[in-house]
Amino acid sequence: MFGNEKFKMIVGRLLQAIPSIIGIIIVTFVLTRALPGDPAVYFAGPAADEKSIQEIRVSLGLDKSWLEQFWIYASDLVTGNLGVSVSTGQPVVEELIRRLPASLELTFLALIFSLAVALPLGIAAATRPNSWIDQLCRIVVTAGVSLPVFFTGLIMVYLFYYIWGVAPPPLGRLEIIYLSPPPVTNFYTIDALLDGDLETFGAAFAQLALPAITLGIFTLAPLARMTRAAMLQVLSSDFIRTARASGLKRSTVLYTYAFRNAFLPILTTLGMVFSFMLGSNVLVEKVFAWPGIGSFAIEALIVSDYAAVQGFVLAMAILYVLLNLTIDIVYTLVDPRVGLDG
Repeated sequence: MFGNEKFKMIVGRLLQAIPSIIGIIIVTFVLTRALPGDPAVYFAGPAADEKSIQEIRVSLGLDKSWLEQFWIYASDLVTGNLGVSVSTGQPVVEELIRRLPASLELTFLALIFSLAVALPLGIAAATRPNSWIDQLCRIVVTAGVSLPVFFTGLIMVYLFYYIWGVAPPPLGRLEIIYLSPPPVTNFYTIDALLDGDLETFGAAFAQLALPAITLGIFTLAPLARMTRAAMLQVLSSDFIRTARASGLKRSTVLYTYAFRNAFLPILTTLGMVFSFMLGSNVLVEKVFAWPGIGSFAIEALIVSDYAAVQGFVLAMAILYVLLNLTIDIVYTLVDPRVGLDG
């Protein structure tokens, strides 16, 4: 029965997401066409005459009306065709598939770093209000939300690479002296471990460290703040006082009872933070020359590469839908009081 209800919930969430995705497709199409500049002029070059520009405009389909262009675009979407990127000459689907693992690997490691710092810091701050560790938590949260992510990245590169020389050059996923591991998951660290190549694993992890920490510093702030607030609220509850009065161990009260009940708002914040990370890693990718879909989107936006920009936004929209669906499912598993049909 539970499985049937869960399946209905998944189908319901997916159906609810369809109008949002359609709206995103329409808005993205209109906004890309409203961008200043003419892609045909850019790709024709400064020495091209009007005839050459017009030929390129026709080849790109830009000579048609917006309505005709949208109909062609929507028809291609039905078949899974996102078009061809005029800046790279490759199908947009292939570009996204090739670059998405790099962005996800960076995002996942940054999220792991955020959780590893934010959860213990928030719990410690909640159990010792107004202590030095509580003040440290506030400083970390304030710094995390105040420092622009690109500024933090530049400082990291300057200190760890240029001044101290302990980090590799910020030039992508692997230094030029290493070969990429045999593709299995297209996550270089995981693929290197599966191949038993610890040297390549160390090189890939070293390249990941600075961009992941840069992104993680910015995103650990809301997690630490929510962890502290949720734990403070739960620790003042009657059932926690009862558990303490019953003589239970401090660790049992703190982690088995308090943290389990405080985890629900933390889980919600975690979903929002992960969604934000998928978009905010654009700046991190540019600073560290990371070949992800964020840098691909920026390059496409600069040259008004309509197909690439639309493909990027659509991919992000689908990832957001899948992420929110996952959060909904996990939420119902963590808290049985939450109805599956709610």
